[in-house]
Amino acid sequence: MNNIKSVFSIKDLENISGIKAHTIRIWEKRYSVLEPMRTQTNIRTYDLENLQKLLNITLLHNHGYKISQISKLTEQRIPELVNEIITDKSFKHHAISSFKMAMMNFDQTLFINTYNALLAEKSFREIFFDIFLPFIGEIGYLWQTNTISIAHEHFISYLIKQKILLETEALQAKNPTNDEKVFVLYLPENEIHELGLMYLNYEIQLNGYKTIFLGESVPISSVKDMKKYFDNLVFICYMTVEPNVNELNNYVREVIKELLDENSELWAIGRMVENIDSKLINNNIKTFTSINDLVEKL
Repeated sequence: MNNIKSVFSIKDLENISGIKAHTIRIWEKRYSVLEPMRTQTNIRTYDLENLQKLLNITLLHNHGYKISQISKLTEQRIPELVNEIITDKSFKHHAISSFKMAMMNFDQTLFINTYNALLAEKSFREIFFDIFLPFIGEIGYLWQTNTISIAHEHFISYLIKQKILLETEALQAKNPTNDEKVFVLYLPENEIHELGLMYLNYEIQLNGYKTIFLGESVPISSVKDMKKYFDNLVFICYMTVEPNVNELNNYVREVIKELLDENSELWAIGRMVENIDSKLINNNIKTFTSINDLVEKL
C-alpha cells in the first residue's frame, strides 16, 4: 500500500509554506488560486499539486508579485516564472521548497537534482549553512506540529548525511596538514542526533586536522581509549538532548576526571550546553551555541 502522505489540511499548508491559513482562505476565495477538496463534513483538504502550487505562489508573492497578478497566470506559467525570476535572494527559498516537496513525497530524485543544481552555484559550506541548516530547523517545527512523520524526518536526514559523507570522503584521501591537535568527535550515551557532528567532522578536516569520528551513543570509557594513541586531543561532544538536565553536570565532572588534562580539551556544543554549571567551565572546556561558532574557532 502507498502510505505517502498526499492529503494535507490547511494547517499543514500554513506550516509548510509559512502563509497563514486565514490568508490562504482569502487567496482561495477571492482568486481561486487553489482547488481544495472537501471531506464529508465540509473540511478543506489539499493534494500535493496544491501544495507545490502554493509554494511557487509564495515565492512569487515574496518576490513582489501581487496575488491578483498571480491568479491570472496559467498553471504552466507559474513554475516557468518561478524559474525565470530565481535570483540569489530567492534561491534559498526555492531550494528549501524543493527539499520540502522531496521530503513530503519521499522523492530522492528531486532531492538529488535540487542539490546538484545548488552545488553548481555554491560551495558545500554555503549549501550547508544557507540551505540545509534553515531547512533542518523547519523540519523540527514540521515534526512538532505533526505535519510530517518520523519517517519523513529520517528519509531527508539520511539524504543530507549522505552528502556530508561524500564531501568528507574526498577530504579523507588527503593527509592532514595540521598536527597541532587531533579532534575526537562523539555523541554521549543515548544521543543519536549526529548530523551536526558529521558536518563538524567535515569542517575540521577541511581545516587540515586529523579527526577520529566515533559517532553516536559513546560511553566516556570508550572515548578515554583515544588517549592511549594520541596526544593533544580535543574532544568534541555534541549534546542535543543528552545528557538530560539532571545528569548533565555530573557528566561534565566525569569528563573532566576521565578525559581532561594539560594536553586535552573538551569542546561542548548543542542545546544542552547552556545548562552546564559555569563553575565547571575552565581553560580546558569551551562551549559553543552553534556550529558556525565552533567552525570560526578552528
